[in-house]
Amino acid sequence: MTHLIELVGFDGDDTLWHSERGFHVAQDEIRAILADHCDPTVLDRRLIEVERTNLHRYGYGAKAFTLSVIETATELAGDRLTVDDVRAILDVGKRLLAHPVELLPGVEQAIRATAARHPIVLITKGDLFHQESKVAGSGLGDLFSGVEIVSEKDPEQYRRVLARYGADPTGFVMVGNSLRSDVGPVLELGGWGVHVPHEYAWELEAHDDEDAVRAHPRFRSCPDLTTLVRVLDTFGADAPDPPPGCP
Repeated sequence: MTHLIELVGFDGDDTLWHSERGFHVAQDEIRAILADHCDPTVLDRRLIEVERTNLHRYGYGAKAFTLSVIETATELAGDRLTVDDVRAILDVGKRLLAHPVELLPGVEQAIRATAARHPIVLITKGDLFHQESKVAGSGLGDLFSGVEIVSEKDPEQYRRVLARYGADPTGFVMVGNSLRSDVGPVLELGGWGVHVPHEYAWELEAHDDEDAVRAHPRFRSCPDLTTLVRVLDTFGADAPDPPPGCP
């Protein structure tokens, strides 16, 4: 016998479509732009510190990244930073914003299969305008019962989202690539978390205690979304073992 699933939530960035890969390319470009001004290792270390400090000011996404890069470059390069350097940094940010949406393998099939069995909602965080454009570019928006774009993913934010959909936390499943944002907070509420790892992981999305999250009885993990429906069928004390590759 399985638990009743009232609602399934999906993350967007690096769960349904690529995102962090673009930031890695962008950071390579930033290193090249500032190569004459600072050591790339020093740049990387200081940039992540500035991004962490700025989270409460700018939130997440390409615009926040670009502003943090300019702040870091100004600090490290000082008067050596030129107008052309700043213009080049802004161009990197614009390319990030304009990059076409690339769905991960099997995503559309997984979304359709899940939607045929359970109500589904997209819960993604970041800049409102950019996230809206990603949802539109994905072609998936109409498959969801709702789209929630939030500034942060924590237990209270999830609680508010669930209240809007009339779902109990114990009947909620969140699917995403981030243990910190997608899985941990939902487990804390009493829901289920399905971790779908991505090849790239942003340092600021690291969870403080990943082992505890993975050991949670309501935690599942699978290599991609192609096995998601079978994973959902494993929820419940008497449910069968997860499919191969999905502990």
